[in-house]
Amino acid sequence: MFEKETIAAIATGLTESGVGIIRISGDKSVEIGDSLFRSPSGKRILGTAESHRLYYGYIVDGTTENSDWKNHVIDEVMIFVLKAPRSYTGEDTVEIQCHGGVLVMKRILEAALKAGARLSEPGEFTKRAFLNGRIDLTKAEAVMDLIHSQNEYALTSSVSQLQGNLYQKIQDFREKILYEIAFIESALDDPEHISLDGYSERILRILSEVSGEIMKLISSFDNGRIIREGISTVIVGKPNAGKSSLLNLFVGEERAIVTDIAGTTRDIIRETVKLGDISLNIVDTAGIRETNDLVERIGVDKAIKCAEDADLVLYVVDSSVPLDRNDTSIISILKSKKTVILLNKTDLCTVVSKEDMEAFLHENKINNDKCVILHFSAKDSFGIEELTSVVTEMFFRGDIKINDEIMITNTRHKEALTEAYQSLLLVRKSVEDEMSEDFYSIDLMNAYASLGRIIGEQVDDDLVEEIFSKFCMGK
Repeated sequence: MFEKETIAAIATGLTESGVGIIRISGDKSVEIGDSLFRSPSGKRILGTAESHRLYYGYIVDGTTENSDWKNHVIDEVMIFVLKAPRSYTGEDTVEIQCHGGVLVMKRILEAALKAGARLSEPGEFTKRAFLNGRIDLTKAEAVMDLIHSQNEYALTSSVSQLQGNLYQKIQDFREKILYEIAFIESALDDPEHISLDGYSERILRILSEVSGEIMKLISSFDNGRIIREGISTVIVGKPNAGKSSLLNLFVGEERAIVTDIAGTTRDIIRETVKLGDISLNIVDTAGIRETNDLVERIGVDKAIKCAEDADLVLYVVDSSVPLDRNDTSIISILKSKKTVILLNKTDLCTVVSKEDMEAFLHENKINNDKCVILHFSAKDSFGIEELTSVVTEMFFRGDIKINDEIMITNTRHKEALTEAYQSLLLVRKSVEDEMSEDFYSIDLMNAYASLGRIIGEQVDDDLVEEIFSKFCMGK
């Protein structure tokens, strides 16, 4: 079924645009394309077309006769023919570049389906590229990460993975482990010619090297997750401190209602925004204060829960009014959280300084070395550049340019690396306990298999289906 079926889909967004692309892939893609395409002279030319060439002409209803084709033109197009294996999927592929109207793209896709193609499933083009050996599983996942990149750091990280940097690293680990497995097995089968004398020192050295590199990758996950998904950020503060004004400043429009009435925001508001080159997944919460209002109380409880779960807390303080017991309740949430305290409303007459805030934290025994205090004005955009610099420093030590260090961003990769690391620890324990070398092989093979799951060498069909089902149609 997989080898015979030819699939088709709209590869660009289903919205009006300058150009739309319909992709056809499979054994009959050239035949189907040839039935739909006419050169300016009316000839069918794709059957003998050269690969990797762009042709100009028209898409027509494939059921029309040659003499009547001009009355059945759907669109004026450019068309690519890509012969296997030099295509994205590794199969014969035809890509039609048409005008980007929704109706036009649908009409061309319908014509391709009538001519014998099947509508592709989500991610099926990339799945075929994986199954045909054109890309490994890490590169396939990098394609989706690239599509969903929301900042420069995530984009660069995805490109690095797409270029095969993670794949090569995993392959290097597997080659070293496989060599040791083969050596042990050979020595056990032929002890007269291959000696294991002194082997424990050698395997411990290899284990230390590979385990250290694997742990380095595992340790990169937290930053990698933030790069990929953005920083989970919550805005907290007392009512009317300027939280909603801060959100509106980030978004660039009035996303939240701003009034002089305290308690306007009663529920949480979520937005994803860019702060410099990084992404913040922001939650604007209800003002935290003591209240008898049941609805407002629910909003306060939600705010506290969001703060506990966030990567970053932006605590907005109205610096034009004194600190009170509501502020005491708020700072108790901060604890060891990465926090930026924004002394807002510096455009007004202020009564709370940095020194006052530091003393207030000290008095309430909040010794948070991850806390930074900034003067700020959401109204005048004062302090936004310093805030950007501080958050970047907090999460990326000020450097948001990707370097040669490989960073993992996928939970699946972390789990497999952790399993491999644990297996290598078992090998080390076997060596230290002076157990037989065949025990080494068992755990080395488990580590080899765990690493293989990352690149797709040893992965079951259900996982493949799950990964590619998350892709968009036409990719």
